[in-house]
Amino acid sequence: MAKPFEIPLADVQKRLALDNPWWVAGQGVDSERRNWPRRAYFAPFIQLVRQIDVPRAVVLIGPRRVGKTVMLSHTVQALLDAGVAGNSILTVSLDTPLYSGRSLESLVRTFVELHRHRDGEQLWVFFDEIQYLKDWEVHLKSLVDTFRTIRFVASGSAAAALRMKSRESGAGRFTEFMLPPLTFAEYLDFVEQEDALIEEELPEAGRAPAYRARSIDALNVEFVNYLNYGGFPEAVMNPAVRENPARFLRQDIVDKVLLKDLPSLYGIGDTQELNRFFNVLAYNTGDEVSPEDLSKHTGIAKQRLQEYLEYLEAAFLIRRVHRVDDSARRMQRVRTFKVYLTNPSIRSALFGYVGPNDAAMGALAETAVWSQWLHSTSMIQSLHYARWTQGRSKLEVDLVSLDTRTQKPRFAVEIKWSDAAYTDWGELRGIREFASKHALTRRPLVTTLSQAGIGSDGKLEIEFVPTSLHCYTIARNLLRAAT
Repeated sequence: MAKPFEIPLADVQKRLALDNPWWVAGQGVDSERRNWPRRAYFAPFIQLVRQIDVPRAVVLIGPRRVGKTVMLSHTVQALLDAGVAGNSILTVSLDTPLYSGRSLESLVRTFVELHRHRDGEQLWVFFDEIQYLKDWEVHLKSLVDTFRTIRFVASGSAAAALRMKSRESGAGRFTEFMLPPLTFAEYLDFVEQEDALIEEELPEAGRAPAYRARSIDALNVEFVNYLNYGGFPEAVMNPAVRENPARFLRQDIVDKVLLKDLPSLYGIGDTQELNRFFNVLAYNTGDEVSPEDLSKHTGIAKQRLQEYLEYLEAAFLIRRVHRVDDSARRMQRVRTFKVYLTNPSIRSALFGYVGPNDAAMGALAETAVWSQWLHSTSMIQSLHYARWTQGRSKLEVDLVSLDTRTQKPRFAVEIKWSDAAYTDWGELRGIREFASKHALTRRPLVTTLSQAGIGSDGKLEIEFVPTSLHCYTIARNLLRAAT
């Protein structure tokens, strides 16, 4: 007999059957999700899920609206296609009201009893939106220890909470897998334009694969689309979301993260203040800031600002980038840093569409380049920006990579959404000065709107590449290495 106010078990079983149509022979994942393109990260993820020799749970984490639920559906379909019996797979979305008040173990035992599975039988259990269960990490760890032949996979959008709790409570029992926003290369694949717009070239000796734009104007059109909505798979695939990303994405991307999901974990009480602060950072993505200036501009105390910055970075909404000087040394007292959105499309979701000639395009193009590098956890640690004073001038280089062992600069990039610097090298004083002081492993690179080639002033060679093609190149080569 059901306890007072408890949802009857029969209703829970009906809902489980509805959410798991493959329990009926011949059924699979719903056609809409099945037909979505697979993320480039799907291959290493399914490989990890299939490694069942060690009892560990796979925890899929990442910001909201990057395709985690769809990737779980693709994983289920891949298991079915590989011959796994449908009644051996359970998926549970923990934001479903009917499951409220039920423990993970009770749901697993209901599944086992419903299909009369034997002890020791290999089963697969997927928990989506796991952050909606209090103390989920304790319960999931217990399940891994109790059901040694069940492969548990969990996902959730509250990146900061999942990271923190999985590391604290799941040591030795959880394997994290981060799913970042869509790269520009993935976006072109999703809209079926990659082959039409990109051609692979023979790379220089010792260099990564190189690419050429079949039409740089057409590639730039798609790049602007990518900046406005292309970081979110749902917006790419759904015309209604694409036409009004602010309406469909703002609540999930920002409001739930900033106002609901995580603030209590960091002791943040004034969520409206946090939201306003994030809006300032998002609107000014790519700007150099200091705690003093931020505090003066926002009226928020510096200590609280630091807490907000840590929270937003843990939630995978922003990335702080640290500064070096012209000698490539980190500042002893860090007074300034740059803040970038991890997904350039967040800006349009908050503030509206950005056109190719809008003033914000320069900062968004720079944000896009940085966001491609974020897909490499090892590489992003080596990246900085350079800024220093020379005489009365302040010189800067947008991106400098330091060798993690020697701390010497390897390459330098200046990011521009304009062709002016292609002929007017006066705009390139910072990168020219920096390159003259260091033995870079490759010639300095300047991105443009449409011009490409190698220029020389007799002392220094500079490579020019359109920003859109440079973003594609970073993303495609990182994805090749990852998969």
